[in-house]
Order: sequence, then structure tokens, then C-alpha cells
Amino acid sequence: MTTAIPHRLFPNPRAAGPAASYGPAQSAVLNAAAFTAARDEIRQWPGYAATPLVALPGLAGDLGVAAVWYKDESGRFGLGSFKALGGAYAVFRLLQREIRARTGETVGAADLAAGRHRDLVAGITVTCATDGNHGRSVAWGARTFGCRCVIYIHETVSDGRRDAIAAFGAEVVRTPGNYDDSVRRAAEDAARNGWFVVSDTSYEGYVDVPRDVMQGYALMADEAMAQLPPGERPTHCFVQAGVGGLAAAICGHFWERWGRDRPRFVVVEPERAACLFASAQAGRPAVFPGALDTIMAGLACGEVSLIAWAVLETGADAFMTIPDAAAVAAMRALAAGTPPVVAGESGVGGLAGLMAAAADPAARLRLGLDAGSRVLLFGSEGDTDPALYAELVGRPAAAVRAAA
Repeated sequence: MTTAIPHRLFPNPRAAGPAASYGPAQSAVLNAAAFTAARDEIRQWPGYAATPLVALPGLAGDLGVAAVWYKDESGRFGLGSFKALGGAYAVFRLLQREIRARTGETVGAADLAAGRHRDLVAGITVTCATDGNHGRSVAWGARTFGCRCVIYIHETVSDGRRDAIAAFGAEVVRTPGNYDDSVRRAAEDAARNGWFVVSDTSYEGYVDVPRDVMQGYALMADEAMAQLPPGERPTHCFVQAGVGGLAAAICGHFWERWGRDRPRFVVVEPERAACLFASAQAGRPAVFPGALDTIMAGLACGEVSLIAWAVLETGADAFMTIPDAAAVAAMRALAAGTPPVVAGESGVGGLAGLMAAAADPAARLRLGLDAGSRVLLFGSEGDTDPALYAELVGRPAAAVRAAA
């Protein structure tokens, strides 16, 4: 039997349903042509490899479902999270557009990494606000392709995450307030200094770069589709969300490619930073107030990405919130499982949501979760803050990996 976990569940009254087609509003955000371009580019990068899809039969049995598959992003390009697919790709696309506009030449990532247009690129500065992982990806992309990078973090981002960003040569600026405050500061400084914002969230008048970020994220879903056992498809997908970019990229990719056979999609957020849940209740993008104080730092967002909402408003079947303790329980369950898996606090929201729903008969009924269900999860980060991981799990990540 699973232990009851406090949570809130909001079945989406605007859910499109399995018969609904992937429409123009969604295609304007994510589409097959743009995804193919992102996939073909990223696959050529040094160090690219599909991350593993791990079957967790013991956990499935404990939760009363037929199968649980966990897409483990902890090894992505050596950066510890899925963000490597989005931020770095968006940096490349931005530089590619600037070079084309200034010289008329179209370059690939290999050209930039080899130093082509080095002087032009060195005069470009990219910037963003981050809770940790996105900034790390943008900094890595900037170092790889040769431009300058300034990253903004808010006051509660850990020193470990700050140092991981600075290790890629970025200038790191700590600002007062929460994540959304740092987003505004980055935008203001960029406008004043002529820098380019590479954000994973969109707002009025700013959609092109976040769309590139999300196209990169969709590669995870595409890999997972190819890695599933022959003839198997998930019935459910629980995905954690901050501004919604990751969740929308996965939801949109499955919707466009699988249509009516796509899995039931559940968006999971921290109870103290639930902007998508609030938006679903309001029927429009809504701001979640307060300090956004959650250990799930990568999900501590109070404002929805507008283009992510364009997909999730009707693409998500339900929205959930979970307490911090649920994330810790999920981290420990993975560390103690067979095989053991190292997962960070922001990467286990989907699993924590599944654990909460599985222990609640009413939630199981509402979500159609039963003994035949096959659930796909996306573990979006590993131990990106090693000290915090060891504190929460009770042993360091190296010990967990050694047990494998």
C-alpha cells in the first residue's frame, strides 16, 4: 500500500479530449518542421546521446499500475538536466539569426564551435534569469559557441547552483526577490545594454526564443517514444512544471504525433508555486503570488509562459499540486529502487504527483489510473545541487550510483 500524500487535483474542464486534433494554435508554438530542425542539429553536437528510459517494475507494483517508465535526464551533455536541450539550442539559433542578418550566411553549430565569425559572435551578449539549470545550459551554449553571457539568479538560489553556472565562464548576478523578479531585471538590463535575452519563458512580444527552447525539449519525448518496449504506449504521463515549457513540449509532441492515442496528461507543480494550477482554475494565465518558497527550485515560478499555456490550456487533462515533502519522498523512492536512480528535487515532481494520485482512490478514479495503467515520467534533473541531494536523501549521489 502507498502512503497518502496531501495534494490538490483539478481535472481540466477545457481539456480537448482524445478526439481533438492538434490545431493551428498549438502548431504555431510547436510543429514537426521546427522540431526536425532542432533534432537534426542537436544530434550532431559532440557528446549527444539519447538518455536512458528506465523501467521501474518494483515501483509500478507498489503504486498499483502495470508499468512505470522514467526518462533519466541526469546525464544530458554532462550538465545534469534536460535544460541542455533548450537553452544551448536557443543560444545557437539566436546567433545563427544574427549572423544571417549581418552577413547573409547561414551557419551551423559546428561552424560556430570551430570559431567561424569569432569576432562577430564575441561581441554578442546573451542573458537570462534562472533557478539554476536553464542558466547553466545558456552559459554552456555561450561558451561552446563563443559569445558573452550574463546570468541572473534570485536570492534563494543555492551557492552550488551559482558556482555551476559560473564554471562555464558566465558572469552571475544575484538579485533580490523571487524568480519572476530576476526575469524582469534580466529583461531591463538587456534592453539597456543591447543584450539578447535567452529565456525559457515567454511573454507579450517575446516568443521566438522560448519557442526554440521548447523545440529542443521535445527531443526528450521523441527519444522516449523510440525507447518504449515494442507495441507499448503509455496511458498516462505525469510531468512537473515551472513556467510550463517542459510540460508543453512533451504534451505537444505526443499530441501532434500520436493524436487520439496520446497518453492522459497531468501537470504537477509545487503547492507554493502553482501558476499553471491557478491559471487552469481561472481559465486564463494567472499570477501565483508570494515568495514561491519551495525546495523544488527549478519549478519556483509564479507566472506562466504564454506559449506553453497555448498548448497546456487544452492539452493537459488535469493539474496537480504537491508539497515539498512529496518530492523528497519521490527522491528517496528512486534512490532505494531497483535499479536505483539519482534524481534532484525539481526533477521528480511527476513521480511525486503519480505517488499522490496512486494513494488516493478518488484521484485514481478521476484520472483513470488502474492496474492496467502504464505511466511515463520525465526525470528532468539529477543531483544538480549535490549537497542538497545528500541532505534530502540521506546519502550522497555517488553512494546511490554505486549501489547500481
